[in-house]
Amino acid sequence: MTLLAVERIKLFTTRSPWWSMLLALGLTIGITAIIAANWGAESPMPVLGAVFVHNLGLYVIMVMAALAVTTEYRFGTIKATFQAVPDRISPLVAKAVVVVLLAGLVGLVSAFGSWGLSWLLADNTSELALESANDWRHVAGVGLVYAAGALLALGVGTLVRQTAGAVSIILVFALVLESVVGFIPNIGDDIQKWMPFTVAGKFIFGSPDPSVIPDGQGPPAIGELSPWGSFGYFAAVALAIYIISLVVVKRRDA
Repeated sequence: MTLLAVERIKLFTTRSPWWSMLLALGLTIGITAIIAANWGAESPMPVLGAVFVHNLGLYVIMVMAALAVTTEYRFGTIKATFQAVPDRISPLVAKAVVVVLLAGLVGLVSAFGSWGLSWLLADNTSELALESANDWRHVAGVGLVYAAGALLALGVGTLVRQTAGAVSIILVFALVLESVVGFIPNIGDDIQKWMPFTVAGKFIFGSPDPSVIPDGQGPPAIGELSPWGSFGYFAAVALAIYIISLVVVKRRDA
């Protein structure tokens, strides 16, 4: 409990988390509000439209998570932490708990804020009601994706230890590499299907039954994975990277 309190204090006494949260919420809710306000009355705005830009906030929150650990390496405070807690693992796990919970909360506020504003601003809201389990997954699932993404970013930040390097890896992989890999001849499409952020998108936008999704209204879950299986895959990748980072930290100098 003491370690959790310490990590919470360390996180909230710096400006970057506050600015990151505000930016994530501003981007997702603000852009969704613009989309909803300009959505034509001739067609109803779907639930998926309310969370269409959730990735923008996800990338910001992942940067925040990476900064939570790289900043400590930059200013050397991580050494004092490891001296106080020699096993090294406990403080990093405590940090992960705090950051992941915060990321999940921001994701929920972002998603439900976007959905609420869409309900208020869209001319035709006949399909915006959360009437099924899938509707709730489309919106509430954003919090889970943000939480898993934050854990992945913490792992990358812990491995790299440098802010510029960690942020570059996260953003280049998510924004560039996952798209470019699809251009590899013969095998590109097969590889791209299993890229973690691509699969995470299938959790939010996918359907258990691909046939019920008309063209342009969201991709189905990949292969044999259901939408929840897609989230499990993304979470497993994030957890694996984080566990590897803990093993590396245990073995190397601070």
